[in-house]
Amino acid sequence: MATIIGLPKLSPTMEEGVLARWSKKEGDTIAPGEVIAEVETDKANMDFVLEEEGTLLKHLVAEGDTVKLGAPVAILGKPGEDVTALLEPATPAADRPSKAEAEEPMASAPLEPRTKGTYGPSAHAAAAGTAARVLASPLAKTLAAEHGIDLRSLRGTGPGGRVVERDVRAKVLPQGGTAIEPAFTSTPTSSDVEASDRPLSQMRKTIARRLVSAKQSVPHFYLTSDCDAAPLTAFRAAMNEIAASDQKISVGDLLVKAAALTLRRVPEVNASFLEDRIRFHGRVHVGVAVALGDGLVTVAVRDADRKGLAVISKEMRDLAARARARKLTPEEMAGSTFTLSNLGMYGIDHFQAIINPPEAAILAVGAVKRQPVVDADGRVVAGQRMALTLSCDHRVIDGATGARFLSELTRLLSHPAGLAL
Repeated sequence: MATIIGLPKLSPTMEEGVLARWSKKEGDTIAPGEVIAEVETDKANMDFVLEEEGTLLKHLVAEGDTVKLGAPVAILGKPGEDVTALLEPATPAADRPSKAEAEEPMASAPLEPRTKGTYGPSAHAAAAGTAARVLASPLAKTLAAEHGIDLRSLRGTGPGGRVVERDVRAKVLPQGGTAIEPAFTSTPTSSDVEASDRPLSQMRKTIARRLVSAKQSVPHFYLTSDCDAAPLTAFRAAMNEIAASDQKISVGDLLVKAAALTLRRVPEVNASFLEDRIRFHGRVHVGVAVALGDGLVTVAVRDADRKGLAVISKEMRDLAARARARKLTPEEMAGSTFTLSNLGMYGIDHFQAIINPPEAAILAVGAVKRQPVVDADGRVVAGQRMALTLSCDHRVIDGATGARFLSELTRLLSHPAGLAL
């Protein structure tokens, strides 16, 4: 019997997703565990894996459509099976499932028929709109606007004649050439246009919602310590002299290890606030903020206190590369107990980061700066300094506890040989 397949939860904070690409076309046979589509979530582009088997009878959404969690996306059944009954108009509001029910994949709920490659509210708009309106994915619209392309001049190759990203790219690069960067990866430039609007990506929507909530609900306070970075940079240089070319250690790798060891020694900071209790974590999972073109994502280095620097370095390179390619798994983006944000590579001296709930703290790291310092003998000499700012949730961490954490961290960074033990 044919059933409707709903959009599953592909990231821990996902509420909706954009169906970026269908991997299987209508009529394809699906085996359990096969990928049927690629979905843009708030964290990354994720594979939509189907555990059922059968024939993909119908796509219910087009590439580029935004779909709510649990909403119908496809019909699976036997070859040639009649699916008319599943395409009847939606039931009245009073008969619709509750929000909790709607968040589970739908099995056989009636569905509003798709009009010209759209689903849900967009179907009504497409039917009621004028002939001049062009069906196009959000990314196609953004790229077209940025490059001054009239969507009506393009022939859509997406489902139902929808204009998709590749159609716009083909127009700009008819003979091939330098690839167009996605619109959100470039900085807006001055032009004759007074202003332009850019739709929020799923990632940017989630960043906006979570950070507003964190800043408003978490009582932040900040502690800054100026660290002697000369021993750290010297230690890194010595390590990289003997390391293979693909095993070079970065300052970020050293900071991950140092933060993890400090959390082991000051466990009160390795905690989370859970409304009616404080949870002190027995394991140390350090989250690292990775900048993307349209936002950022936090990847988790699990059990960082137990891993060697070479292992951390390799893991960080792999996680960062897959984060930028939007190929992370949900498990790799969740579960951190403390977060580190490093803007030193951008020349930022000092900044204050917003805590990532339910974690109790986040460490903001500035650039290593060469500047005059006074040595132990009272002489002014050339030195290297680095600012470390700890943002603390005052419901969990008091000033003295935060200060103890920073003191232990700066002590460890001043004697970095301990990071190799």
